[in-house]
Amino acid sequence: MGDYTGTKFTAIYVSDVATGQRKRLTPPCAECVYQIGGWSPDGKQLSITSNALNGYNNVALLGVDDGQLQWLTRQDWDALAGGFSPDGQFVALTINEDGSGDGYLYDLRSKKLDKLPLPPGVNDLPGSKWTDVTASAFSPDGEYLMFYHNGPQSPENVWVYDLEHQRASQLTYSLVGAVRSEDMVEPTLVHFPSADGKWKLSAYVYVPHNLQRDRTHPAIVYVHGGPNYQYRNQFGRTVQYLVNQGYVLIVPNYRGSTGYGSRFHDANRFDLGGGDLRDVVSAAQWISQTGYVNPKKLVLMGGSYGGYLTMMGLTKYPNLWAAGVAEVPFVNWFSFKKGTDPAIWEYFALKMGDPVRNRNLWSDRSPINFLSRMKAPLLLISGGKDPRAPVGELRQVVAAGRKLRLPIEWKVYENEGHQTTRVENVVDTYTRIAAFIKRYSPSPSSQSASAR
Repeated sequence: MGDYTGTKFTAIYVSDVATGQRKRLTPPCAECVYQIGGWSPDGKQLSITSNALNGYNNVALLGVDDGQLQWLTRQDWDALAGGFSPDGQFVALTINEDGSGDGYLYDLRSKKLDKLPLPPGVNDLPGSKWTDVTASAFSPDGEYLMFYHNGPQSPENVWVYDLEHQRASQLTYSLVGAVRSEDMVEPTLVHFPSADGKWKLSAYVYVPHNLQRDRTHPAIVYVHGGPNYQYRNQFGRTVQYLVNQGYVLIVPNYRGSTGYGSRFHDANRFDLGGGDLRDVVSAAQWISQTGYVNPKKLVLMGGSYGGYLTMMGLTKYPNLWAAGVAEVPFVNWFSFKKGTDPAIWEYFALKMGDPVRNRNLWSDRSPINFLSRMKAPLLLISGGKDPRAPVGELRQVVAAGRKLRLPIEWKVYENEGHQTTRVENVVDTYTRIAAFIKRYSPSPSSQSASAR
């Protein structure tokens, strides 16, 4: 069992089911995360994940009797513990290296960590996605290891790895209809410095097949939500749809993203819409210098917190963008505090502080206050039943935009929440977004098609 402090999982306990007594195994630590991986077959140890070693999530064995930690990894990337093999010899784990997830086996006899030859992308073990107690990835006889594979060219599927013959086999196939994996674009991982020189930033870049390097093409800076989230080397239906419409995309992991250690994770605390926004701008500047992109055809797009950063970018850097698309955004910290789910606000309160003491920060980071600066056409999309980013945030922008006579289009799906889930609404959303950005930032191919 675990104990939560704020938004961090900070302690592991064991409980005697007969007596009801419980014992804390991990020491008090306000900034340490402890997560259970699985029980050893003899019940004497737990495989766990924790950032207590160096600020990155690493895998360790935790003694049930003495609470002693034995570190199995010492990475400057995030690792995640899986369970034990049935004979207790191996611990399965994954390591997230700059957005790609690889599978490993740690041999407790030889003290050796071996990387498994799995397909590139994101490989996860069953139950390892930060649930409380994981399911075992091993087959009962210990001969196979089950994992989920998610790659840029295909959504998540179930695979098994044959430990004796050291080969992986795919069991399920998620692509449907006439969708072909070869039509999907493999991204390139790129790095560039933050504007303030504090960070080395990572981003995934998608370039349409057979694109000429002639500085004529539009690009989309696609901003992930969270903010404590990481865009990884996996299938993204929105990204693949847009790159197949002829758009170059760059998806940055700005400061505050997960996967790069505690310091980077906390780097936007009390600075939301500040340094992270500048990182997004740095991504736009980087993609503009690749030789593919016309800098006057940049589109800023994101959803949820990414929608918030989109609104911040359009108002704080108005001359940079040809168009913007904000899905389920919030735009006013004061109204957002009142309207969002209380549990969501508890999270953001740790990031923005008190509205009275930090009033100037709240005002400066509310894009509704700077809407008059916006020059690029804007498309807004929200769900009428969204408990996280209430539709009232969109309506504030629409009302202010009318008074300012700004080129704003909007769509509210009254039967949707924070995510669009109904097929007819998903299709309408994608069609609407594509039509909008082609109108204001067309690709050469779409211009040729319209001319015909």
